[in-house]
Amino acid sequence: MTKDFGKLALEQAKKYKGKLKITSKLTIENKEDLSIAYTPGVAEVSKLVAADRKLAWDYTIKSNAVAVISDGSAVLGLGNIGPEAALPVMEGKAILFKEFGGVDAYPLVLDTQNPREVINIVKNIAPGFGGINLEDIAAPNCFEIEDSLQNLGIPVFHDDQHGTAIVVMAAVINASKVLGKHLGSLKVVINGAGAAGNAIAHLLACRDRAGNSLDKRLCVPVGEIVVLDSQGIIYQGRSNLDKYKKALAEFTNPRRIGGSLKEALRGADVFIGVSKANVLDPSWIAEMNPSPIVFAMANPIPEIDPAEALKAEVAIVGTGRSDYPNQINNVLAFPGIFRGALDSRARRITTGMKLAAALALAGFTKKPTREKILTSALDRQVVKVVAKAVRQEV
Repeated sequence: MTKDFGKLALEQAKKYKGKLKITSKLTIENKEDLSIAYTPGVAEVSKLVAADRKLAWDYTIKSNAVAVISDGSAVLGLGNIGPEAALPVMEGKAILFKEFGGVDAYPLVLDTQNPREVINIVKNIAPGFGGINLEDIAAPNCFEIEDSLQNLGIPVFHDDQHGTAIVVMAAVINASKVLGKHLGSLKVVINGAGAAGNAIAHLLACRDRAGNSLDKRLCVPVGEIVVLDSQGIIYQGRSNLDKYKKALAEFTNPRRIGGSLKEALRGADVFIGVSKANVLDPSWIAEMNPSPIVFAMANPIPEIDPAEALKAEVAIVGTGRSDYPNQINNVLAFPGIFRGALDSRARRITTGMKLAAALALAGFTKKPTREKILTSALDRQVVKVVAKAVRQEV
């Protein structure tokens, strides 16, 4: 019998009033303990850091602290539900940081969706953190916010973009390996041109956000990418494209086809859904090449039910959910990425780090199968592998 995870989550949230608490690294049992932890002893630490701010990395929580920041504008598959409703998700993210990466993460939800205000807030809280994880911020604001924060001197990483892209790339690599398909011959359809879809397209094309091609000795681009937004296929010359979608059109859809998802799927090898529930009709899978790959990653309800996809003769099916096989989820990436970045005191997350993380994640599963293209999110060793790959790129 399938468990009602929504009901169980509600019961747990009410019982514990959230998922997080603060615990002390110190024990305070007497006046001496108090004098060292607080006044007068703490003043010496403050004076030391005042003389050299970089020492905050050695004498405060900064070296292991990440802010998980959301404006509530694009929460999971729930949309613009606001900061208070985003808080349970940010709490969940924070406990995953701690549980898998040993990172002290703090959920911070903002009562503004003005990108300039978000940027200003993040700049002003940055001194207390070793990294910033942007979360569930809608496109195109998320692009402007992340780009504007790259010179803070600490990593700023929008996980919905890059964490998703890293795990998807690893999944595509291993699924292709299982089916004997070459990456360079794949036609990939990405349904969704927001934060995740944009980043996935760039990484699968082996391009950074500035449009530069990555070293093809390290990164094999897929053969063709077609991206769709809510208005249909994106192509050069289509009206109503913002600057980010125009940039996508420059390197995707070389044949400049238009139309709907059904048209896009003709001759496709891979469907990647980062959009909304139940948008992929099982009958359209017949338009795809033999042994198609379907990654239906909308949460909480995927673009197609995995059972229906398998009935339609999909060779490999993945979703973002924990209760289905082949989970393609950011939790495989972000704890290790931040662990590696914090340990090496990286000033930013580079495209090279993202690529290294994707290749390390793919390579971690030595013998992928149709039912297990990536390791389980519960595998504690994957964080170490991803973190090492990131550290080597600093």
